[in-house]
Amino acid sequence: MKRINCRIKVLALSVAAVVACSAIIPSVQAQDATPLINAMQRADGEPSLAPMLKQVIPSVVNISVKGTKDVNVNPFFNIPEEFRFMFPDLGRKQSRQFRALGSGVIIDAAKGLIVTNHHVVDDANEIRVALSDGREFDAEKVGSDPHTDLALLKLKDFKNLTEIKLGNSDALEVGDFAVAIGNPFGLGQTVTSGIISALGRTGLNIENIENFIQTDAAINSGNSGGALVNLRGELVGINTAILGPNGGNIGIGFAIPVNMVKTVTAQLEQYGEVRRGQLGVMGQELNADLAQNFGYNSNDGAFVNEVIKDGPADKAGIKPGDIIFSIDGKKIASFGELRAKVATIGAGNTVTLGIFRDGKEISVKVELAEPQELTSQDSGSLSEAFAGASFANADGSGVEVTAVQKGSPAQMIGLREGDIITAVNRNSVEDLDDLRSHVKKAEGRINALRINRDGSTIYITFR
Repeated sequence: MKRINCRIKVLALSVAAVVACSAIIPSVQAQDATPLINAMQRADGEPSLAPMLKQVIPSVVNISVKGTKDVNVNPFFNIPEEFRFMFPDLGRKQSRQFRALGSGVIIDAAKGLIVTNHHVVDDANEIRVALSDGREFDAEKVGSDPHTDLALLKLKDFKNLTEIKLGNSDALEVGDFAVAIGNPFGLGQTVTSGIISALGRTGLNIENIENFIQTDAAINSGNSGGALVNLRGELVGINTAILGPNGGNIGIGFAIPVNMVKTVTAQLEQYGEVRRGQLGVMGQELNADLAQNFGYNSNDGAFVNEVIKDGPADKAGIKPGDIIFSIDGKKIASFGELRAKVATIGAGNTVTLGIFRDGKEISVKVELAEPQELTSQDSGSLSEAFAGASFANADGSGVEVTAVQKGSPAQMIGLREGDIITAVNRNSVEDLDDLRSHVKKAEGRINALRINRDGSTIYITFR
């Protein structure tokens, strides 16, 4: 379980209070409330979440992994490659075995698909899944996305699975009751309850793409990848992180919204990776002063500072000064939420944006494109050899290396900031799309990059 260290006052909410309060269902018609009321009381009429949990728990699994990670033998020394021969025992990386525990949720019983956190199965060589009835299966990774911290697994030789029903995280409201199910500290399946404390949490620096649900349902180490469900037993989020000074629960946990889970896992199943969407705007969070200056009667939305020339937004007619307040008819609260939803919807998909401009609300359709830059966090998904480098389309043609992290694989193969990649294995590279295509076609074989460096042509090879 990922965590943020911070001192904060501990708040407590008893399970008994939640169960008692959950019998109150305001603004729901009687016939609609009947299934929910039945799910929250035992046959003898005693208020309880047990009937709902009996339906949900078989879909939540325990995950154990084994793998190897490269670690520095001496972390105090980071010797440049050209001088490493002088200090053979310093700065050397060594593979070490590790074991880890986490949780997961069955989202497709027919296909044996399980969603969990990326950090649960990252670097795993063996993945073992245990069901609530005691059965165990091996699993393989279908795909993984570090920026949303989601991974999709597929069970081997499975049968008689129970999948969870997927809810709608866009329909959540602060104060809705929530139940967390997972495997904290390897104890086995554990259920905790609370409420939705906040929505659309961003800027926490937990992941690259953030749009978290905050809950006070107790989440601890080992709950990673487990289920956050509503009182109907529908999955509304995947538990991923906690705010705690010592790794323990203090009533502030975070879950990835299920609607983001749907879009990411669909891409992982189809492509084995996430093909991020890009709108092509630069912006900021909307505040009261900014909204008032533009005659907008809300603090929710995303303010557009700049529109990238020839990008999807530019082609669709979006302008600087626009306020984007919805995607496909669903309200957005912040620029961070806009960024997260656009990125996970994926390139090639068309979205309808609600825009406030000059005192009027208009709708604009935009076809999202692939990003025209590749960050150091994303580059490793294209090739392990590129990890630690950032790329962008060069002026004219080719792909420019805009940054290289020290000690990264990209530096090790010889890439430098300012390099212009013009070809891969004699295939011309005009832009990032070409680079992605040519590198993937040659996967597993030796690649030769033709590079323009300070007016000279050189070749860098890597596997």
